[in-house]
Amino acid sequence: MEKLTESASHYRHLEKMSVAELLENINREDQTVPLAVQKALPEIEALVASIVPKMREGGRLFYIGAGTSGRLGVLDASEIPPTFGAPPDWVIGLIAGGDRAIRNPVEHAEDNTEQAWIDLQAWQPDTMDTVIGIAASGTTPYVVHGLRTCRENGITTGCITCNPGAPIIAEADFPVVAVVGPEFVTGSSRMKAGTAQKLILNMISTSVMIQLGRVQDNRMVDMKLSNAKLVDRGTRMILQSTDLDYDTAQALLLEHGSVRAALLSLG
Repeated sequence: MEKLTESASHYRHLEKMSVAELLENINREDQTVPLAVQKALPEIEALVASIVPKMREGGRLFYIGAGTSGRLGVLDASEIPPTFGAPPDWVIGLIAGGDRAIRNPVEHAEDNTEQAWIDLQAWQPDTMDTVIGIAASGTTPYVVHGLRTCRENGITTGCITCNPGAPIIAEADFPVVAVVGPEFVTGSSRMKAGTAQKLILNMISTSVMIQLGRVQDNRMVDMKLSNAKLVDRGTRMILQSTDLDYDTAQALLLEHGSVRAALLSLG
């Protein structure tokens, strides 16, 4: 099968370009990514609409991927607890080769057809969960076979790919396909494809968390107060909703541990 993500770049002789030309051409290509994601909005909506009711009933969201795709899933999952104050087992990212592969490639990890299901078993997945496979090419064995086994066990599946007609699409109940075309550097799917995957992951997790009530108005009222910047942000959120002075608002925030809890304490 011909992979669009592996097709030849529209640009030749990159090594002869000036720095300015490289940056301009990369930027020109990057500008096409949001338009590709826009075309996939109905698919993203269907996936989110499937996830939310399951998570309201205690289900979880899993990402599985390899290489760049796996790292993006782990990144998105790891940002949910500090951003939304959600438990760390609400959204879980798994990467072929395990945590070591986040920093260093693990040889042949993505070619193992059984490992994704083995990795998932540590979490005892069930039919209330959703597993999203992330693969730019849509052919990664770790991901494709992982989704297939999930479906065989009654678990809802989704996928994020940039290759129309990819095998992963057939294994996903809710496929999302963002057709970004050839990369600036032929086959370097960490570029446009990776950007599209990051945008889509942002959309999915943020929309799900908002639907689950983890945002009030436009504010992250459950964020973890893990540094001075976030304490200041939380304090200013309280100031926007009350007549308190800064020091009193900050003391209230630190006492209760979140903007939501602080505001609730005021009645």
